[in-house]
Amino acid sequence: MKIAHRTIGPEAAPFVIAEMSGNHNQSLDRALEIVEAAAKAGAHGLKLQTYTADTMTLPIDDGDFFIADKKSLWQGTSLYKLYQQAYTPWEWHKPIFDRARELGMIPFSTPFDETAVDFLESLDVPCYKIASFENTDLPLIRKVAATGKPMIISTGMATVAELDETVRAARAAGCRDLILLKCTSTYPATPENTNILTIPHLRGLFGTEVGLSDHTMGVGVSVASVALGATVIEKHFTLARADGGVDSTFSLEPAELASLVVETERAWQSLGTISYGATAAEEKSKAYRRSLYVVEDIAAGEPLTRENVRAIRPGFGLPPKHIEMFIGKLAAKDLRRGTALNWDAILG
Repeated sequence: MKIAHRTIGPEAAPFVIAEMSGNHNQSLDRALEIVEAAAKAGAHGLKLQTYTADTMTLPIDDGDFFIADKKSLWQGTSLYKLYQQAYTPWEWHKPIFDRARELGMIPFSTPFDETAVDFLESLDVPCYKIASFENTDLPLIRKVAATGKPMIISTGMATVAELDETVRAARAAGCRDLILLKCTSTYPATPENTNILTIPHLRGLFGTEVGLSDHTMGVGVSVASVALGATVIEKHFTLARADGGVDSTFSLEPAELASLVVETERAWQSLGTISYGATAAEEKSKAYRRSLYVVEDIAAGEPLTRENVRAIRPGFGLPPKHIEMFIGKLAAKDLRRGTALNWDAILG
């Protein structure tokens, strides 16, 4: 499958998405700096989130609408105020998308309701991302699928039964190209709670492309996921975690994103095929195996012993496994020190 000009699948290097989220800290200039830094780091995709506080929740500051969990990064605020702080103004989308395209990236977004889909369609996005918290919102899934564009769906918290409903709804509504991202919906997530062995299982269950939406710190989990078949990697991205912001704590900085792009491509390159024996590139290295050599001069008719024959480097003689066939045999001719042994060296 393709997203814009980019091939997605095992035959291509992983598609690395830099997720801006709310790391612009309500500054368009900073948002554009993030775009430029992501492009410089080598990211292939640049993703926003498209919502307003009013499309997400109600302006209530207590009860169900207040974040009281002391383990939450956002403890002590209401949902409404959090989304007011984190949302990307819709009038910023076009300049952000335009700059990303100028720099060679593929820009797109996560819509959180149907009005966001209509807005993003007006900007001609090449694909859509569905967040984990919306992966059971079947009306939204159908709305996005009806555009006919590729869909990327994070699987955080979803059971197999829920994912089956989601995939069936997307396909029935017109989605032909679908990518499922293994995701752990904690912020940050721990490697122990990431369970990337699920990635090949997702591919087998649903016959889709698969990847990872990674909320862990660093790049190790993402790189490991490529070995399990991930063809898309999504990571939150910021200019500097020290600058703060709603998602900064678990976001990559520019040098880390650059490392992610390089190391996931190396991981993909290393997969190759099931292979034994020397590759074409290894053929010359056979010279540095051990093999049987004469290590002291031996006159014709003299016996070969463990003192005058040894397994040493280089590898132009017979393999060491044949040494017992030579010990005690008589030399068929004068053998000078440094002679690679072959079967013509002995009598009989």
